[in-house]
Amino acid sequence: MRHKPIALLAVPILALSLAGCAETGTDAAASDGSYPVTVPNCGTDVVFEREPERVVLLESAPVTILEGLGLLDRVVSRAGSFAPEYYSDGLNAQISDIPALSEDIDASGHLMLSQEVVIAEEPDLVLGLPDGMTREGLADAGANVLIQEVYCSQEETTFETLYDQINVFGTVFDRSTEAAELIDSLQQRVTAITDSTADAPERTAAVLYPSIGGGPLYTYGTASMAHPQLEAAGFTNVFADTPDRVFEVSIEELIDRDPEVLILLGQGDLSGLVDEITALPGSDSLRALADDQVLVQPFNFTEPPSPLAVEGLERIVERFSTGG
Repeated sequence: MRHKPIALLAVPILALSLAGCAETGTDAAASDGSYPVTVPNCGTDVVFEREPERVVLLESAPVTILEGLGLLDRVVSRAGSFAPEYYSDGLNAQISDIPALSEDIDASGHLMLSQEVVIAEEPDLVLGLPDGMTREGLADAGANVLIQEVYCSQEETTFETLYDQINVFGTVFDRSTEAAELIDSLQQRVTAITDSTADAPERTAAVLYPSIGGGPLYTYGTASMAHPQLEAAGFTNVFADTPDRVFEVSIEELIDRDPEVLILLGQGDLSGLVDEITALPGSDSLRALADDQVLVQPFNFTEPPSPLAVEGLERIVERFSTGG
């Protein structure tokens, strides 16, 4: 098993070449409606002198948080992929109304967009940091940057990681009340699941990201959102002994651990994901395949931490009937 961080799997349009990212908590400074406020983000203290008014969205993960806090109207432009299967018709319509700077993604999954194009939008906050852009370059133009904390940390991810992320946005935008309400609604949904799965029979599972066309196979350890999802659904992650977020795994090791359930993550056309697994030598011995205990799920229903991960949890429980 090779423990290798994978940029493509971290986020399709956000490179993981954030070598300077340090492990930090996501506790934001409390906001009472006064500024400046400071939030830690991937090893950097980000200072907001005032509430952001012009947001450029360079990744999809914050969408459902911004919606939940009533902040989508602050987004002046977007870039990248915002797959409609994740959102309601109403939210898709809102996203479509936001001007798109670029929807071009290269073969490795990275957003094709220059920093100059982003700066021309005169943002005061940029969400996401694709290849070719830097905090310093955007700061020189008057824009702060926030990155998903999970991309920079090797700490174990939990649902608290999601709630912390929401609180950061609540602090930055002076929406602490709305953040608390959103967190409470998500906590109620997660608690309903964990209560229903408390007495479920013990079963093992693995979350995989197969490469299309016979490339490497990846799985998820305790630094990923996949891990708390599995635990809440009543499963034991067979790769819980690995602190990495995402890493390459061999078919031999997957067979050796032989999870009872497989969850396959992907983006775009997901119709060939199961075939990628069944084409691997020896995969016919996997009991999850033999017992048809496989769920194919769009990537953002698991990663990174966002309200979509709670919906993904509900989908997992519905598919495998682990709830009471």
